[in-house]
Amino acid sequence: MPTILVVCTANQCRSPAAAALLQRHLPVQDPNREWRILSAGVWAHENLPADARMCTVAAEWGLDLEGHRSRSVDQELLAASHLVLTMEVGQCEALRSEFPAYAQRIHCFAELIGIRYDIADPIGRSVEVYRATLRELERIVSTGGARLAEMI
Repeated sequence: MPTILVVCTANQCRSPAAAALLQRHLPVQDPNREWRILSAGVWAHENLPADARMCTVAAEWGLDLEGHRSRSVDQELLAASHLVLTMEVGQCEALRSEFPAYAQRIHCFAELIGIRYDIADPIGRSVEVYRATLRELERIVSTGGARLAEMI
């Protein structure tokens, strides 16, 4: 079963939301394959809940982040993942540098749509910024989700 690891900074906002979107979309896009979707953070404190504003916004989209608990990306998670998608270019480069054995698996999330750019962190901003982030993640997943099989 292919495993995708989605990575952001603290694993409390962007990566859990993106993982939930992938979990929703992949069975529709590729019904003949089972997927395992995980998330982690490059600077995450262990076992913290998802950001409250992101939980609220995700619920508006029918996504449940209430049971999410943060974790740090580590060698074990990278080894278990067929594809690693980071929210920022710097995160991608840092992970490739720190874990060169897995460098070919690590890409920016936006590369799903053929562009390499940072998806801004909405932490501490208005609910509208959180909504905009979720819309951006949804657009990337719905437009570029079919590329996942190619990237793996």
